[in-house]
Amino acid sequence: MARAIALSIDNVALGGGPFAAVIVQGGRVIAEGVNSVTTENDPTAHAEIMAIRAACRRLETFELTGCEIYTSCEPCPMCLGAIYWARPACVFFANGAADAAKFGFDDAFIYSEIPRLHADRKIPMIQGMRDEALAAFRAWKKKNNKTRY
Repeated sequence: MARAIALSIDNVALGGGPFAAVIVQGGRVIAEGVNSVTTENDPTAHAEIMAIRAACRRLETFELTGCEIYTSCEPCPMCLGAIYWARPACVFFANGAADAAKFGFDDAFIYSEIPRLHADRKIPMIQGMRDEALAAFRAWKKKNNKTRY
């Protein structure tokens, strides 16, 4: 955790956001990530996402089974989703979501958007061409040598 906190402080000095994450496997650091949203002009470049990407490349897998994630702040909804898809053993965090909100990083509005009807969201979600798109799922179902995830 100390490493994640140190990286988050250093990242602010380098022009990035005050967030960092470290992924550990068997007591060994295998990946680190810092918030690079503004430095890379990428809204998905959160610390946890960057660390997960690096760890998966290093381990040559899309799952982080048996790994621990140490993050300087409680994960946002996007990072939480990525963490669940990556399937680590556990996540340790330092600052909480309420701490982040006090400094202008409030993601509570995203959580409030999830249960809303698609058309009632701040950014409306409009479904189209569902029947055509189902062809991809049908092809997936028929494929015998697929890698489930």
